[in-house]
Amino acid sequence: MRRGIPSPGKLPRQGPAPGARASLAAALIVLLAACAGCTSLVPPYERPPLPVPNRYPVDTTPPNQAAAAPIDWRDYFVDTDLQAVIGQALAHNRDLRVAAQRVQEARAAYGVRAADQLPTIAGGATYARFHAPGGILSSQPLTASLYDLTLTQSSWELDFWGRVRSLKEAALELFLASTAARRAVRLSLIAQVADDFLVLRELDERIALTQQTIASRRASLHIFRRRYEVGAISKLDFTQAEILLQQAQSLSAQLEQSRALAAHALDLLVGAPAALRPAQYSLNDDSVLPPGAGLPSDLLENRPDIVAAEHQLRAAHADIGAARAAFFPRIALTSTFGAGSTALGDLFSGGSAIWSFVPSLSVPIFDAGRNRSNLALARAREKEAVAQYEKSIQAAFRDVADALAKAHWLSERIRIERDTLASQTERARLAKLRYDSGAAPFLEVLDAQRDMLTAQQQLIQTRRALLESRVALFVALGGDASRADHASGPSRHDSPNQRGVSP
Repeated sequence: MRRGIPSPGKLPRQGPAPGARASLAAALIVLLAACAGCTSLVPPYERPPLPVPNRYPVDTTPPNQAAAAPIDWRDYFVDTDLQAVIGQALAHNRDLRVAAQRVQEARAAYGVRAADQLPTIAGGATYARFHAPGGILSSQPLTASLYDLTLTQSSWELDFWGRVRSLKEAALELFLASTAARRAVRLSLIAQVADDFLVLRELDERIALTQQTIASRRASLHIFRRRYEVGAISKLDFTQAEILLQQAQSLSAQLEQSRALAAHALDLLVGAPAALRPAQYSLNDDSVLPPGAGLPSDLLENRPDIVAAEHQLRAAHADIGAARAAFFPRIALTSTFGAGSTALGDLFSGGSAIWSFVPSLSVPIFDAGRNRSNLALARAREKEAVAQYEKSIQAAFRDVADALAKAHWLSERIRIERDTLASQTERARLAKLRYDSGAAPFLEVLDAQRDMLTAQQQLIQTRRALLESRVALFVALGGDASRADHASGPSRHDSPNQRGVSP
């Protein structure tokens, strides 16, 4: 026997007992899990500077210089019938349901990424019955059974460089972006319903005005027919009176067609037949209130599309950290602990424990530039997200400026058109007096009454356009769908599993 090598009967004890080894392996896993994820390779995030002026254009006068704080839509759209239709649309609109399901999809994707940070443990039980001829496992033929019960922790990456955590952060930002996108869909739906409702009320008032005109001209035509029959007027005057009536009837048919199409469009938005009362009143000029304009910086917090764009930018930012971490080694652990025996009754007896602990290390050596290309791709997508974010802000700035300009100049147009209608009404009255006295042909009356009707119709259309500009301003400023949604809005510090998502 060589010197220094103990005999087989006197071999020293090598390492700890199997149970102690399992405990040591478990303690090592816990220690490594605590150390994992302490490093992040995501570059520091800085919000891009505001790519628009600090003030809105001075060529218009905002209706309210107060800050553009979120406002409940019920406080902004004060018409009770309009509130009822909007509420119905929020309950039944299919686009809103699609947006809500996309939020659920993003939440589930975040849950998958979050689960990657923790080990996956699965339990298993196996029963095997086998027969081996003599000379293979033993000198005699062998028939035996094997039972085992195990807990297996599958390959789990120790996130030393923050790769998994960066992917989870990107998934969280995409979830928050989908939540903001749902708010944008909701806000857009409210605006579309309000616009269609205002169009219906405009058409109702124009139809009512046209019906009054038809009744008046029908009565006038009856008088003209009697006068023509007795020879008091020429056939030309009678024909011109018929033309006046026919023009009003044609306009009425055109307006009725437009109203039917608008009602169908509103039903599609609502997702069910809109609960509209019969039109018994004219367009309400106070059905929509003007909000405060505030400052462009307010848009960063109030506009859901800008909020969604910033979350997408943050997600692209986190992807850079994951692409950087791919250059570093990956450490993964796989372990098994359980019991095994050839007899079911001995499965939990002493000496039946089985375990394994398999750490693995993967070091990138040659990948033909794959990791560098992935990092370049992540950086390019981050720059693209910056451009999209800045474009969203610029588009929002223009939306507010356009809405303010429309509100200002439409108010001026309404003032002018009211004066024009008063002048046209007086002109029609004087032309009728001149015709009755024989000082003017009936053609002058025809032109005056036709222009008066046009002025009446135009004034109603402009009043509706002013209300629509207020709706557009509400959307442009990011007016919130409800106080509850804004107050309990998503936060990157919250878990999606703790946050409710409703249509």
